[in-house]
Amino acid sequence: MTDAPIGASGNGKTRNLMRLPFFYGWVIVVVTFVTMAIGVNARTAFSLFFPPIIDEFGWERGVTAGAFSFGFLVSGAVSPLIGRLMDRAGPRAVMELGVALMAGGLLLAPLTTLPWHLYLTIGVLVGAGSVCLGYSGQSLFLPNWFNRRRGLAMGIAFAGVGIGSVTLLPWVQVMIEQTGWRTACTAMGIMILVVLAPINLLLRKRPEDIGLEPDGDAAPSASSAKTISNIVDPAWAGTDWTLKRALRTARFWWISLGYFCGLYIWYAVQVHQTKYLLDVGFSPGVAVWALGVVSLLGIPGQVLLGHLSDRLGREWIWAASCMGFAICFGALIALKFFPTLMLVYVMVLAQGALGYGLTSIMGAVVLEIFQGKHYGSIFGTIMLAALAGGAAGPWATGFLHDLSGSYTIAFAIGIGVSALSALAIWLASPGKIRAVAGQVHRIEARTIAR
Repeated sequence: MTDAPIGASGNGKTRNLMRLPFFYGWVIVVVTFVTMAIGVNARTAFSLFFPPIIDEFGWERGVTAGAFSFGFLVSGAVSPLIGRLMDRAGPRAVMELGVALMAGGLLLAPLTTLPWHLYLTIGVLVGAGSVCLGYSGQSLFLPNWFNRRRGLAMGIAFAGVGIGSVTLLPWVQVMIEQTGWRTACTAMGIMILVVLAPINLLLRKRPEDIGLEPDGDAAPSASSAKTISNIVDPAWAGTDWTLKRALRTARFWWISLGYFCGLYIWYAVQVHQTKYLLDVGFSPGVAVWALGVVSLLGIPGQVLLGHLSDRLGREWIWAASCMGFAICFGALIALKFFPTLMLVYVMVLAQGALGYGLTSIMGAVVLEIFQGKHYGSIFGTIMLAALAGGAAGPWATGFLHDLSGSYTIAFAIGIGVSALSALAIWLASPGKIRAVAGQVHRIEARTIAR
C-alpha cells in the first residue's frame, strides 16, 4: 500500500478530489486530529494505569514507570525505520502499522502478571505504535500540505490530543474505578482498531500526489505573478539533504538536543504528575482533572502558538513553550510546601497553554531546515534523540524520587533542561534558512533594496 501519485486508473478519483469545495489538506488535518485524539491518549492513559498497577503488584515506581520509558527506547529505535517507510510507502502504510501495533499492545496488556509483560506490551508494542500514530508519524507528512499556514494546520491537527484527553481520559478513569485497569486497556485497543484503521485510508503523503498544491493554491503558470521566495539561505536550501549530509551539520545536532530536552520535560511531568498530586494530598478527582485540563488548554494553546509561529518564527514559539514547562516545574516544587489549588492552576495553565505548543512546530523546524525527498529519514533519525529524551524523563524522575524520597531534585533539573531545549533550537535557527509567512516581507524588502 503506497501513496504514490495516482495514475491513469485513478484519474477519476483525482478529479473528484480537485473538485471538492475545500482544500483536501483539511481532510488530512481532520484525520490527523482524530488519530491523535485516540492514539496519543491511549499512551497517555498509562499515567492513569500507573497507580492501580503499583497498588496491585507492589512494584517500585521506577520499575513500573520504566515500562513507559522502555517504550520510548523502542520508539527511538524504530523511528528512523518509520521515516524510511514514510519516504517509500507513505502515511497510509505507516498509520495502519501503528494501529496494529498499538491495538495489539493494549489488548495484550491485561494479561500482565510480571514486569516484563508490561515492558513488552505497553513498552514495545504500544511504544512502537505510538511513533506511527503520534506526533512523530504525523509530522512526517502533514507539513507537506501547507506552506503559509503550516503552523496553524499542525496546531489544529495536534489539538486533537486535547479533545481526546477531556473525553477519553475521564472515561478511562471511570472504567478503571468500576471495572479495573485491564478492562480499560481492552476498550482502548478495540477503539483504535474500529475507528483509526478505516479513517487513515484517506491519507495521502503530499498534495502533488493528487494534482493539488500546498495550501490549496493554484498550480503556477507562465502568466502567474512571480511569488516572493521564503528562502533566506539559497545555498543551504538548494542542497540535496540526505541523512548522511545532515549528520555532518551542527544544525542537525542542535535540533536533536532541543528535541531530546523537549520530550524529556514533557513526559517527566506527564507520567508523574498524577501520582505526585496524590502524594501531596490532592484527591484522585483533582489529579485526573489536572491531567485532562492540561490537554484541554493545549487545544487553544497549540492552535494559537502554531499560528503565531507562522507570523513570528519557530524559534520564538519553541522558547515560549519551554518557558511554560519551566514554570510548570517551579509550580510543582512549590506545591510540596504550599499544596493549594491556585498553584495547581498555574501548573496546568503553564503546561497546557504554553508547553504543549512544542508539538505544533516540531515537524516545521526540521522541514524548513532539511526540506527534500529524504526529509522522512532525517526527521525519523532526529526523533531517535527526541524519543530518547521521552524515555529519560520519566525514568530519571522516578529514579531520583526513589533515591531521594522526593520529586524536588528531579523537578529542579527539569527547569534547567527546559532552558537548554530553548537555547538549542535558537542555535539551530530554522528562520535563517526559510522565513515563515509573516517574515517573508523582510526578504522582499531586502530584495528591493538590492
